[in-house]
Amino acid sequence: MSVLAASISVEAFEIVSHVLTLGYATMAAALLFFVLTKNSTHSRFQMSSVISVVVMVSAFLLLFAQKQSWTGAYAFSGSAYVLNEGADLFTNGYRYLNWLIDVPMLLIQILFVAGIAGAARSSYMKKFTISGALMILTGYVGQFYEPGRINENTTMWLVWGLISTAFFIHVLILIKAVINDGKSRMEGPAKGVFGAILPLFYISWWLYPIAYVAPILVQSGMAYETTIVAQQVIYTIADVCSKVIYGVMLTAVAIFLTQQDKEAAAA
Repeated sequence: MSVLAASISVEAFEIVSHVLTLGYATMAAALLFFVLTKNSTHSRFQMSSVISVVVMVSAFLLLFAQKQSWTGAYAFSGSAYVLNEGADLFTNGYRYLNWLIDVPMLLIQILFVAGIAGAARSSYMKKFTISGALMILTGYVGQFYEPGRINENTTMWLVWGLISTAFFIHVLILIKAVINDGKSRMEGPAKGVFGAILPLFYISWWLYPIAYVAPILVQSGMAYETTIVAQQVIYTIADVCSKVIYGVMLTAVAIFLTQQDKEAAAA
């Protein structure tokens, strides 16, 4: 959302500020985790950790920029937060730029742990890159027309959102195939954790479309500050689940598979 209310309550301002801070702080903490655990896995899995490191750096920097955008837009008046004269309007554009970098890498990352290689890996990489990037780019265009913006156009907002959703569905179909393929080659704890990634995808990734349509609440009479708080909370939960928790689960699977390899070699 980019058209800010002239003033918002202290509670609403602080919740958004705290949520954005929690988002980039979580990415910084996870960055340290992925760096420290990289060498705990077999070399064939380590690209997954490298990708997680890159994703965390990207997410940290762009979420930090979004937090600065939020705090720069308002000043405390003594009883509420008032829009600064001439301030840049707060925008979710920083999140989309982050997703444009991260989404293709997050999708490709799982291929290294799933054990998909050769021509199959190349095929999935192309499909993930194209569908993932187009999903984000079309959503990025759509958010310029969302309710509450200067150039609000509900029809265009919904059309671009639906186009983005088509690529989104394609990505989910592909990721289901990858997870089922990977599970077929696993056993024990590795198989259980790897299989649990699919419901994580379904839950965390569907939060993004929900947050995308949150501005419709403004048109239905909901207060701006309620809508912006809901949207930022949902986006942040989705980011933490789809990047941090997802990456930690892939690392756990890689560690289990590495231990299994060592046990098999020692037997």
